[in-house]
Amino acid sequence: MMSKIIYGASRLMAWFGGFVLTALALLSVVSITGRAFSFAGLGPVPGDFELVEAGTALAVFSFLPWCHLKRRHADVSLFWNAFPSLLKRVLSIVSDGLMTAVWLLLIWRMGVAMESYRENDEVSFILQMPIWWGYAASMIPAVLGCIIYSWRLLESLEVVKANEDFVPDEGGR
Repeated sequence: MMSKIIYGASRLMAWFGGFVLTALALLSVVSITGRAFSFAGLGPVPGDFELVEAGTALAVFSFLPWCHLKRRHADVSLFWNAFPSLLKRVLSIVSDGLMTAVWLLLIWRMGVAMESYRENDEVSFILQMPIWWGYAASMIPAVLGCIIYSWRLLESLEVVKANEDFVPDEGGR
């Protein structure tokens, strides 16, 4: 049951990240078109780069957990098939543990930065949008991602069973 929730939430987050990225692409097209037609009284979308910056972070934090569950991070698998199965298992556990640790560190530092921006009332240059809003929006998928990374580590340790409806694509592993 918990496995289905983890995999479902991860997949849903990836779809949400795709929606955000699509919206950012459309925003960029509108802004670039506005610049191109400045002679006709149009112009760029004010603060477009500020929105793209915050939105891209949100999209990335939404995509990465699904990527990790599917084991689709960039890797060098040239020698992977030659490794004995015990070494493959150990390397999978170590990499899952490191990813979980990195995300825990990332969440902690994002929280510190978000609180600092909030306390100092820092805002973006053009939109005057509080900078901590972007951090807060990205914190939600980052925390969910950390839970998903932890779950993947438990799967690698064989403490929990992988979702039977979805067997991660091991990418040649």
